[in-house]
Amino acid sequence: MAYALLLCSASPAAAALPRKGVLDPGRSLGGIRLGEPAAQVRSALGRQFGLCRGCRTTTWYFTYQPFTGEGLAVELRRGRVAAVYTVWRPSGWLAPNGLRLGAAEAQVRARAGPLIPIACAGYDALTTDTPDVRTAYYIVDGRLWGFGLLPAHTTPCR
Repeated sequence: MAYALLLCSASPAAAALPRKGVLDPGRSLGGIRLGEPAAQVRSALGRQFGLCRGCRTTTWYFTYQPFTGEGLAVELRRGRVAAVYTVWRPSGWLAPNGLRLGAAEAQVRARAGPLIPIACAGYDALTTDTPDVRTAYYIVDGRLWGFGLLPAHTTPCR
């Protein structure tokens, strides 16, 4: 997650990026759903975003301030959302089960239900799958660092 940000070119923040974004596990993150068209993302979050230059897929970064890291990343394939995840640890973001970014890993495990742990380079992902969507809770140094949604059964390591 953080590595990809270093490879992107930043642009001014989108005014519509939610200050208190919400994870709806298996459904949406910050109001963005897997499979929705890129035009719908621009309509929801605005046209001001950074474009990742070194990513394997087209990835847009929506941040709160120009040239800063906190915000939301949207990966696109064939013009549709293929993955969406928080970048860094934007303050105020939460899940409906009472989890806020910054919560202890033990709280994530207790409140998010049965989770599958996956080790990534520099962080861990605690995941759960619906038939179509994988929800990821990203853990860094024992704390909830971010949320993500991607196709079910795919790697949450970015």
